[in-house]
Amino acid sequence: MSFPFNEIEFKRNAVQPVECIKAGWDLIRSQYWLFVGITLVGLLIGSLVPLGILMGPMMCGIYLALFQTRRGQPIEFGLLFKGFDFFGDAVVATVLHMLPMFLIIVPAYVLFYAGMFAVIGTTSQNGEPNPGALLGFFGIFGIIWLVIMVLLIVLSVIFTFAYPLIVDRRLSGLNAVKLSIRAALANFWRLLGMLLLTGLMTFGGVLLCFVGVYLVMPIGFAAIAAAYEQVFGLAEVTSNLPPPPPTFA
Repeated sequence: MSFPFNEIEFKRNAVQPVECIKAGWDLIRSQYWLFVGITLVGLLIGSLVPLGILMGPMMCGIYLALFQTRRGQPIEFGLLFKGFDFFGDAVVATVLHMLPMFLIIVPAYVLFYAGMFAVIGTTSQNGEPNPGALLGFFGIFGIIWLVIMVLLIVLSVIFTFAYPLIVDRRLSGLNAVKLSIRAALANFWRLLGMLLLTGLMTFGGVLLCFVGVYLVMPIGFAAIAAAYEQVFGLAEVTSNLPPPPPTFA
């Protein structure tokens, strides 16, 4: 059952970063290793095809498992692949996320290398590269890369709810992105705080020879699911079963 895009309400300033992480852990704790497996396989499959074509459906499968667990329904590993039921919408959301990233990163790389070769070609009086020009170039580009990092973080924040909305509210990819942007901006600083906390957890996993990354990432996804519930609430589940037969007194 899909929900009319304009009728879905969301709360402002509703995200509680620490509580989301706690709630995420409580959500997956009893089936932790199953979620580790789901997350690991989902990310590996998602990375097999360029441009994140498979990553969107895998993200939908992960959130489907999280929401089903939150509703008290049983889950199994194969639920990950139910994310392909949302393939078209998930790909649209992924492309809309990746496109601005490419538009930001690719020109920056081109300008960086073009500028670096131009500065190296600038020589001082003794015929060697001008150290002052090099220092100025790297200083300016350091600021540019800082701005780029801020833009990428903002993109990550505003797309946080796109896949959960596709799964829970059956929105189209475009409408899910639109609503995610609106809701994320209404909860921006709190949502940013939560993502920074989960990012620190992931960085801690990197320090453990990258193995720890896959141990903490399920908690990060579960925290996003908890934040989604704080902002939107979970949609009611409608059964596909026929109604029970009438009873007669």
